[in-house]
Amino acid sequence: MNILVCVKRVPDPGTKIELTADSRAVDTSKLGFTISPHEECAVEEAVQMIEEHGGEGTVLTLGLPESDAQLRDALAVGMERGILIETDGSDWDPGQTAKAIAAAIEEDQTRHGPFDLLMFGNESADSGGFQVGIRVANALDLPCITGVKSMEMEDGQLVCKREYGDGWEVYKIPLPAVVTVKEGLNLPRHPSLRGTMKAKKKKIEFVQPEKVSAQLVMNRLRHPAETSKEVEILGEGAAAAPKVIELLRKLEVL
Repeated sequence: MNILVCVKRVPDPGTKIELTADSRAVDTSKLGFTISPHEECAVEEAVQMIEEHGGEGTVLTLGLPESDAQLRDALAVGMERGILIETDGSDWDPGQTAKAIAAAIEEDQTRHGPFDLLMFGNESADSGGFQVGIRVANALDLPCITGVKSMEMEDGQLVCKREYGDGWEVYKIPLPAVVTVKEGLNLPRHPSLRGTMKAKKKKIEFVQPEKVSAQLVMNRLRHPAETSKEVEILGEGAAAAPKVIELLRKLEVL
C-alpha cells in the first residue's frame, strides 16, 4: 500500500500560548512545536499498515521551512519520504490549505504513482477546523470517512469504525480513499536513535505552492476564559451530615 499522511506543525500543547500585541497571531518566539495527537496516530497507523501489507509511506505538511523537523519525526518512525509545501509563515485558511495539498498530491502522483490511502488527523491541535481532510477528498473526488477510531483491510477494502453513542458506526469503502483519524486509534511509537539517524538521510521534497484568495478573514484571536474550581469543606464526621443533606437538596438530588 502507498499511503500519504498529512500533518501540521502546531505549538506543543504543554506550553503556554501567548498572543502578539495585535491579537492576530500566536507569539511563537518561545514555543516548542510538534504535530497534532490525531496526526501522530495517523502516522503510526500508516506505518503499521505498511509493515503488514507492504508499500511506502509519505508524509506531507504545509508550512515554514522549519516544518521539516516534524516531517523528520515521522520519517524516524517508519515513513519513507517527505513533502514540504513551503510557505512564508502567513495564515492559510482551510480552503487555501486544502487546494495547495490537493495540487501537490496530484503533481506527486504523476511522478511517483498513485496513493492508495490519504490520511489526516480529524482536526489540528491549534485551529481545530475539521475541514482540510474533507476538502482534499472533495477536490480529488475520493470517498472520505471522518472521526475514525479503528481501521483494517478486508478483501481489498478499508473497514473503518467510528464511535456513535455507546456503539460503533462501521463503513467499508474501496480504495483509493481519504480518512481522518482520532487520537486513540493506536499508541504511537517513539522514534528510536537508529530511526532518527536514518531519517536524516531520507528525502524531503520542497514544493512552492500557489496561494489562492482567502475565503476567511482573521479579525483577532483571544484566550478562552479560564475556569476555576473551588473546594468547600463541609465538616468532619457526623457533624457534616446536615450540610451534606442541605447541599444534596440544593442540587435537587434529594
